[in-house]
Amino acid sequence: MKIVVENHIPYIAHLLEPYAQVLYLETSDITASALKDADVLITRTRTRCDEALLSGSRVRMIGTATIGTDHIDLDYCRRAGIKVVNAPGCNAPAVAQWVLSTVGYWLQKEGIAQPRGLVMGVVGVGHVGSIVARWAKQMGFEVLLCDPPRAQKEGAAAFSTIEEVKAKSHIITFHTPLYREGELSTFHICDEQFLAEAPNLRLLMNAARGPICDNEALAHWHGDVAIDCWEHEPEINLPLLEKAFVATPHIAGYSADGKRRGTAMVVEALNAEFGWHASPLAAEAPYGGVETATLQGVMRSYNPLTPDTAALKSNPTPTSFEHLRNHYPLRPEVL
Repeated sequence: MKIVVENHIPYIAHLLEPYAQVLYLETSDITASALKDADVLITRTRTRCDEALLSGSRVRMIGTATIGTDHIDLDYCRRAGIKVVNAPGCNAPAVAQWVLSTVGYWLQKEGIAQPRGLVMGVVGVGHVGSIVARWAKQMGFEVLLCDPPRAQKEGAAAFSTIEEVKAKSHIITFHTPLYREGELSTFHICDEQFLAEAPNLRLLMNAARGPICDNEALAHWHGDVAIDCWEHEPEINLPLLEKAFVATPHIAGYSADGKRRGTAMVVEALNAEFGWHASPLAAEAPYGGVETATLQGVMRSYNPLTPDTAALKSNPTPTSFEHLRNHYPLRPEVL
């Protein structure tokens, strides 16, 4: 058996060699030719897994050490009999850390001593959004939860509509999947009209999927922006980069424990599929984030302004974006 592994996935080296031939490749080298005789592909979001890449190969399983599967053509994989596994929630505490640390440093910039009286809208209340909401409530924010799919399943009483979030929120943070079509489409959910209909909004954050927010609209908006996920990465919107309060190269979830979880979830799926006994490194921090968190504690654990925002703003080329992301020094989570 042959496995192709994207070589920027941490904590996976030497785990699978007892069970298969393992080839570690740069993202750009994961091509149809390279996969022709591979049985398994283990990747991240930079590899587009579709018919062009996979047709003619013998790949029958794809593991992505990430929460999302936007980079995988799931319909094609189903038709081709290719099993796809991902790592839902693996980096959720790290993204929540990025969000609330950003909020803390923004409050500091604005001279706001404490968050009481501020309304935070959390759009998308899954793995990440649930942690953000829990911590934000503990810190004293009024939190509005907006999650139409959950509201449909669980009842609307605990949730706010997107209209209510726009009307009332001082801070909005997005944590939805990217759906480009249909009733629950999230593509450009935040656009020029959205921003115009949010009279109290002062800080908007996107650490979910780049195309959720119209980056051109954000670049011309009057309020503060914190952005980790960009449209058209790594060729990001330079006017938006210049105006952003926090601007990071898609590393909000890049904690050491988040990467351990992501790798472990993929390796355990391989163990289950093939009867192997590989032993991935376990995370030290809890899967759902610490039970309680303070704003000061989160700020002490991570500062998104230095060096992360400063590094991207000082060299905003696509090559630099990819280098900063691929060589990011994995940070500890909130403990």
